Amino acid sequence: MRTGSGSTISIWMAVSDIRTRPAVTGNKVADVCIVGAGISGLTTAYMLACAGKSVIVLEDGPTGGGETSRTTAHLVNALDDRYSDLEKMHGENGARLAAESHTAAIDRIEEIIAKEEIACEFERLDGYLFAPPDEPTDVIDDELAAAHRAGLREVERVNRAPLEHFNTGACLRFPRQAQFHPLRYLDGLSRAIEAKGGLIFNNTRAVEFRGGPPCRVTTSKGHTVACAAIVVATNSPVNDWIAIHTKQAAYRTYVVGVRVPRGSVTKALYWDTLNPYHYVRLQKELKHEVLIVGGEDHKTGQADDADERFSRLEAWTRARFPMAGDTEFRWSGQVMEAVDHLAFIGRNPGDQDIYVVTGDSGNGMTHGTIAGILLTDLILGKKNAWESLYDP
Repeated sequence: MRTGSGSTISIWMAVSDIRTRPAVTGNKVADVCIVGAGISGLTTAYMLACAGKSVIVLEDGPTGGGETSRTTAHLVNALDDRYSDLEKMHGENGARLAAESHTAAIDRIEEIIAKEEIACEFERLDGYLFAPPDEPTDVIDDELAAAHRAGLREVERVNRAPLEHFNTGACLRFPRQAQFHPLRYLDGLSRAIEAKGGLIFNNTRAVEFRGGPPCRVTTSKGHTVACAAIVVATNSPVNDWIAIHTKQAAYRTYVVGVRVPRGSVTKALYWDTLNPYHYVRLQKELKHEVLIVGGEDHKTGQADDADERFSRLEAWTRARFPMAGDTEFRWSGQVMEAVDHLAFIGRNPGDQDIYVVTGDSGNGMTHGTIAGILLTDLILGKKNAWESLYDP
């Protein structure tokens, strides 16, 4: 099992290395200053650069060093907070917009990968949602109806997921989901941003944010970036300690990566309906594959039993995947769960030219990509049908 000095190391961190950029020196000027070099910040920077805007990205540590490096990188429109719940919270139209936006996010990632020739192991595959054994399947039937009402008409009920040793029972098949290597994707995005004239600075902490005109971001070293707009893309916003933080809660989630023989598990995405739920995918590594299994979430600060939670994940995995071998990875991440189950993407409350993205709600890769699309439209003054759904 691979670990780092005092912290867990994800499979992505172990097998990928993004070039470190220097820290900012001197004062800078750009159209947009983006704070945070995870998937939200870099996708926004990339799309703004494609639109002809000059962008500067400031990152406290290494590129992708935050939660993007600790995801399990499911790219899905089968959302963690089910469509039956989203419909109750946002109505049928809101659920439809959620499905539309997450579907568009997967498509946009695929388009960027093709356009920029990013080698990040992107792959389309099916996803399967199943209830735990011996529990009623009402939740499956309810979710199928809600998914259809949300416009996902290709979702279907099947007798079981395609797993030889684990009979899931009746489940839903969500077609055209995807997976990728998130850090290799960020590496490609970084190179594409710089090719379009954007600047990325690592090891640069932003400590002060001032609205404009002009807006100004000040770093811990006293350097400033003057700009027309600021985007704060730091998982949990660092610019405002009240407006957003009262609307979401942090949850710790745990992941194990166990060795399995290549081809012994059908490649797909798998999720159960427990609360907290389990989520499963495969990743190639050398001559074998790693089965990546997450779950055991709890509200951050309300438990201190990580080893027990990793052990329970391993036990759950071995009970259902008897081919599972040694545990090669253990890591954890922090998910921001919004009160309405969808990310907050848009203008920071009370500010005109400062924008935030937070509240990934367990779907950070697609929410981060939605942020790139939506924030670019807002900054460019374009209408976007998703604006009200994600408005902070």
